[in-house]
Amino acid sequence: MESDQLRMNLWGSGPKPGQFYNFPGQSDYTFPGCGPIRHTLNPMVTGTSVLGVKFEKGVVIAADMLGSYGSLARFRNISRLMKVNNNTILGASGDYADYQYLKQVIEQMVIDEELLGDGHSYSPKAIHSWLTRVLYNRRSKMNPLWNTIVIGGFYNGESFLGYVDKLGVAYEAPTIATGFGAYLAQPLMREAFESKPVMGKDEARELVERCLKVLYYRDARSYNRYEIATVTESGVEIEGPLSCETNWDIANMISGFE
Repeated sequence: MESDQLRMNLWGSGPKPGQFYNFPGQSDYTFPGCGPIRHTLNPMVTGTSVLGVKFEKGVVIAADMLGSYGSLARFRNISRLMKVNNNTILGASGDYADYQYLKQVIEQMVIDEELLGDGHSYSPKAIHSWLTRVLYNRRSKMNPLWNTIVIGGFYNGESFLGYVDKLGVAYEAPTIATGFGAYLAQPLMREAFESKPVMGKDEARELVERCLKVLYYRDARSYNRYEIATVTESGVEIEGPLSCETNWDIANMISGFE
């Protein structure tokens, strides 16, 4: 009887059966018991495909302006393209909040670099390399930035187009597409590039706009409002919001997908 009373005194505020003990002074929000630290491993508001094409003395990147909350077309005027500096542009698909975080970090990096006043600026390859380290580091901590990023630029007379995903996988290519565009738009861009490896600016832009139209027809998370960013030796230009003409006259002929 005395031992039962002593046990109750010792464990009066202890854990209930099947639960963890919360140490005094630790809130449930900052330290949820003795359980593992949890990370958000699912994206919330997401953007779909980003398309990139190299052309002679420049790069063009395009992305639509839809932010999807699951299957809901929630935000219809968000930008997923950014000007890094006068020779680099960046586009991101995936979680929009993670993209906003990366954008703030990169903008501060560029400001710090410009304050040095040494005449140097980040090259597209430097930004691409830095992103591979950042994304792989976050992936290794099991807390990834849920983005796939396309970096384009023109520096020292060379065009650059690179890809980095949330696992740190990275490569360079003359044409790049993320999201559903990797399945629908990439074959079209590769076919065009193989038939004409050296494109002009207008040809590259026309190709990207054609692929955006295909994505709008076929990708349920795409939208008919987009931005196009172009980088050449004269600098960076971001155009938008733009929209393409569509024709749904044949929609009633499509069957078997109900």
